[in-house]
Amino acid sequence: MVDRRGFLSSFAGAAGVAAALGLDGKLFAQLAQAPAQLPESSLYASNEEMYWTELRKQFLIPPENIYLNNGTVGSSPAPVLRAIFEAYNETEKMAQSNPEDYPIWGYAAWNEFRDPLAAFVGCKRDEIALVRNATEANSYIANGLDLKAGDEVLLTDQEHPGGEHPWDLRAKRYGIVVKKITLPKPVPDAATVLSLFSGAITPRTRVLFFSHITTATGVVLPAKELCALARSKGILSAVDGAHVVGMMSLDLHDLGCDMYTSSPHKWLQSTKGSGFLYLRDEVIDRLWNTIATEGWDDTKIRAERFQRIGSSNVPALWGLRASIKLANDIGMERIERRHRQTADYILKEMVKRGAESWTSPDAALRCGIVTVNVPPLERVDLENWLWQTKKIRIRGGDPSKLRLSTPYYLLRRDADRFLAAFDEYRKAHPMA
Repeated sequence: MVDRRGFLSSFAGAAGVAAALGLDGKLFAQLAQAPAQLPESSLYASNEEMYWTELRKQFLIPPENIYLNNGTVGSSPAPVLRAIFEAYNETEKMAQSNPEDYPIWGYAAWNEFRDPLAAFVGCKRDEIALVRNATEANSYIANGLDLKAGDEVLLTDQEHPGGEHPWDLRAKRYGIVVKKITLPKPVPDAATVLSLFSGAITPRTRVLFFSHITTATGVVLPAKELCALARSKGILSAVDGAHVVGMMSLDLHDLGCDMYTSSPHKWLQSTKGSGFLYLRDEVIDRLWNTIATEGWDDTKIRAERFQRIGSSNVPALWGLRASIKLANDIGMERIERRHRQTADYILKEMVKRGAESWTSPDAALRCGIVTVNVPPLERVDLENWLWQTKKIRIRGGDPSKLRLSTPYYLLRRDADRFLAAFDEYRKAHPMA
């Protein structure tokens, strides 16, 4: 077993070794400088902003940079990166005690990773398969269900390409029908969403597929109610939860969905290339494998058969486990509260500045993503200007949509810096 204490204390020395080998040792030096411990919980009670300020030091994002795009990908903090390097140190020696044991993913249960993940998202280990991201998991669902030509899949007009296009492929190749409902911008309340879905269901509807939090506007859809609606109609519910894990608390059994996918590299700040597919135990055997190797037809191993894809990246799983531990150590209640507070603050300030809100006015339907429309400003020009002149990264959509992610390590002074920069740009481009 790796000497964890010795390895974790060696990053400063590793920087010198890396330099001697012609590698960039800055990463190891930065990891050595990050605090070895999280801030004391008592600090949260006495000075909440200082607590998050101390946590900000766990991230490699330079202090002068502001990152507002966890909606695309998060920055893995020091505890996650340390775990990944520990894993490489452990696995790449090829010195496992059992000569038949190799550091490969594709033929193992990996319960040491599935157990903490299942506990974190509220399900059983055997209902979880470790895959690379939500796109891959969504493709498993779309390609693995028994559907016939003319069968309908109902989704929204705000799905990510990695959620929508697997169904489009199935439609083009096999003749299923993809139907979309149009969500208002903003979504006013849960009842509106439920009414739209209910009104679009027909006798041919077989699957309700929707994002728990949409990538387009960040609206938190009433997933539990939608899954109950599907169940009442004998329809399968499949939920793209790419944005949820790490942004909000999640209990899959309470949610009541049949299938759920996620990309923890966003809001859980986990390793890139770590994701999961959840299948409610009662529906596991209704899904065919679309990647087949040893164990593909072994129903006794339940969801595990969907993670058997051949050799893969084991250190990514060490990082996933570390990101779960970090979130638990901080506390998801604190994290979710922080996400909501910061998003509400930025939303209020942007609306004051005349922005059109595409973020729901219902507090239950928003969390860590603010989406506003700011015509006549051109989003691409603003995005480039912010990064090149202010070291602020945002993302949005053409022509004038801004999607602002508010991770827990985004400090109030950073939010104010963004708002001041937006004001400066708008003043300099009144006729953009």
